This record gives sequence, C-alpha cells and structure tokens, in this order.
Amino acid sequence: MAMIGKTRQQPAAEVEEVYDPEVGKGRGMLRRPLRAGKMRHARRRPADDLSHLIAHYWMIRWDLRGCEPHVAESLPHPNVHLIFEPSGSVVAGVHTHKFSRVLEGQSQVFGIKFKPGGFRPFLTFPTSKLADRMVPVHRILGKEVNALQDVVLSSKSENEKVEAANAFFRARLPQLDKAITLAGELVERILQEHDIKTVDDLVERAGIGKRSLQRLFNEYVGVSPKWVIRRYRLHELVERSNSGEEPDWSQLALELGYFDQAHLINDFRSITGYSPTEYLGLIRRD
Repeated sequence: MAMIGKTRQQPAAEVEEVYDPEVGKGRGMLRRPLRAGKMRHARRRPADDLSHLIAHYWMIRWDLRGCEPHVAESLPHPNVHLIFEPSGSVVAGVHTHKFSRVLEGQSQVFGIKFKPGGFRPFLTFPTSKLADRMVPVHRILGKEVNALQDVVLSSKSENEKVEAANAFFRARLPQLDKAITLAGELVERILQEHDIKTVDDLVERAGIGKRSLQRLFNEYVGVSPKWVIRRYRLHELVERSNSGEEPDWSQLALELGYFDQAHLINDFRSITGYSPTEYLGLIRRD
C-alpha cells in the first residue's frame, strides 16, 4: 500500500508595526521578510519632560514556535540603547557594525533608545568608552533598575511599561547640560541636511572648530562626526532600497558624497555584508 507523506505547514507570517506619530517608522532596518510566525514591533514616545534625553521606547514581541528562526538586522545608529530581555539586560553603546540578532521561539524585548548625547549624564566616563560594548544594566544604573526590568518584561500593557520607564528616569533627571542639546542638534543636522558630506561641511555649518566638534562627539555621542556622516548616508541608501526604488548608483554615489560608485558599493558591503543589488534581491524575494 502506498504511503502518503504529509508536509508540515508553517503558520503564515503576521507582522504588526505600530508607532506614535512623533516617533515614526524605524530607520536603517535591513528588512529581511518574516517567513512565518507572529511579530509585533512598537515604537512609543517618552514623556515630554524626558524627550531631551530619550528618543523613544521600542518593544518587540514574537512567537516563532514551530517556525524557522528569523534573522533581524539593522544599520548602526549614533545612539546608546538600554535593552531589557529575559536572557539578560544591558546598556549597549554605539555599535559601529551591523546589528544582527537571531529570533526564535517565543519571547520579547523592551528597549530604550537615547538621543545622541542623552545617556552621557548616567555615565562616569565619555560615551565613546561604550562603543561596541554591552554592559550589564545594573552596573551603570544600580540594582534599582531590577524593578523596572520586572515591569517591562511582564505581561503588562505597553502603556504601563512606558509609564514605568518614564517614572524611572523622571526620578533620575540629571541637571540640564547644553552640550547634550548641541550634540543632538548636530547629529540631527547631519541626518536632515544631505549636502553635509564631510566633517568640514559640518564645521562650516555649525560654526564650531573641528577639534571642539570631535571632542563633543567623543564625550557625548560616542563616535566621530565622520562616522555619523558616513552611516547616515548609508541609511539613506537603505531607505531608498526599502521603498522599492531602483537607484541610479553612480548618481547616488555623488549625492551621498562618495568619490565614485565603487566606493559606495564597498562601504555598503562592509557594513551590511551585502552589495546594494544583493540587498535589493533579498528584500524583494518572496
């Protein structure tokens, strides 16, 4: 008698992405499609009195039981993050390479993305010393952070988690520091003004000496202004690719401040692991 084999069907993918209007969609995400399972990604704004320090809260919850693991990847940002998860919570400094994480099973993460310079008041050393490092969160914020961790990794609502994080940092508001504001404004300027292609361009626009600028970025942002300029230009390339646009690579290289198309492609590959055309193929694959 013939045997009929049965193929186990994976549950269809359900992806939910929600965000407060003030926060907007995620930027710099390398959007590898989720093949199966469920995932929710929420981005919520902080309280107004914390908005000079915290960019937003982010929450990811997934259920991939019975599914293939999913690789989540993103380009680095000039921001410090607090990352709370069941396996261990950390302060993550600016990562100068692509962030990659394998998601499997069922779990959740609660994150806090600080504005450039916004985490400096909680450190006893320059932010640059955190670059490419992950430090257990209690070493920097003390044992009191354990109570916050219990709330943000619980089954409470997203609103309750956001309020708990607001309350924790509101109780620890540092004195005003104009350098934090300046660092944030300069990084935002690099993001918004695409014709800032070199550190000299930024020096001219900001009216700050190059050495002073580099000291400010080392102390508060954690990476050099040159690094931020290059990474944000690559973010622009990724965003255009995510939109389904077929870029003119030669023209785009000029727009983003590269010497030629080859330099753009090499830089993109060095940080993402893909050439621009390989990445386009990845996000368009069914």
